Amino acid sequence: MRELVILGTASQVPTRTRNHNGYFLRWEREGILFDPGEGTQRQMLLAGVPASRITRICLTHVHGDHCFGLPGVLSRMVLDGVAHPVHLHYPASGEDVVRALVSLATPGLDLHLRPHGAAGGIASGIGVEPLRHRIEAYGYRLTEPDGRTFLPGLLTAAGITGPDVGRLQREGALGAVRLHDVSVHRPGRRFAFVMDTAECDGAAALADGADLLVAESTFSDDDATLAERYLHLTAGQAGAIAGSAGVGTLVLTHFSSRYDDVGVLAAQARVRAGSAGVVAASDLDRIPFPPRPEAGVPDDRRGPPASDG
Repeated sequence: MRELVILGTASQVPTRTRNHNGYFLRWEREGILFDPGEGTQRQMLLAGVPASRITRICLTHVHGDHCFGLPGVLSRMVLDGVAHPVHLHYPASGEDVVRALVSLATPGLDLHLRPHGAAGGIASGIGVEPLRHRIEAYGYRLTEPDGRTFLPGLLTAAGITGPDVGRLQREGALGAVRLHDVSVHRPGRRFAFVMDTAECDGAAALADGADLLVAESTFSDDDATLAERYLHLTAGQAGAIAGSAGVGTLVLTHFSSRYDDVGVLAAQARVRAGSAGVVAASDLDRIPFPPRPEAGVPDDRRGPPASDG
């Protein structure tokens, strides 16, 4: 199960309809909370996201609208009796701020602090890239391993059914039949999280080939001067990143309170987003991963996959 739950979409200050940042990603057995701003604990309650589902917390940087909700979330996890380990990832330069926030939380959680200070892998299937903001900031990228999708017609022709399908997948060959003979390559799913930044190589690397990209869209294209001054993205710039990277769906968020109608920002992003779908997020939205096209499978041999292993 993969799903993104939007807990908050405001930038520096909340509004009557938008809470500070907060994003919960269901990623198979992982539950990853990104950038919990003030009020995240309450937003989780409204969204039906139990604190017990959180296995990791990822901070892009330590500006308050991205981390001041951390003590409340940690305290709620203690109150709910969370017993499993929880890993907290953050830029190493924010160590003092993170430790101060953690010290405010109720003790009793099996919390592991995981600072990082350079691009690269930080956990299995999770990597970071530096962004260009006023303080040290990193975006996150989750990558599922590539796999194979079986073609039912070819399995039938080869006489392979039932448990033998799983055996072929595990062993790579069954008699004269090789795995590659009856399946096609299936790229692993990719998720990218790009928060406070100006345009930079790190943002492009994170977005590359992502099925779902969450990107800040603080300013309208009409306010590009402000965006450059404060090192944020405009809606059009977020769209351009998605379009150049071949993104499946772009989720815009982190809106300045100056914009009552973020549909205007979505329209600006669509102009430059190419084939990417564009969603202007609202608080408490639930966004599923987009379906993946069966690339490389001829029309006359398509059908429901026999296995998604």
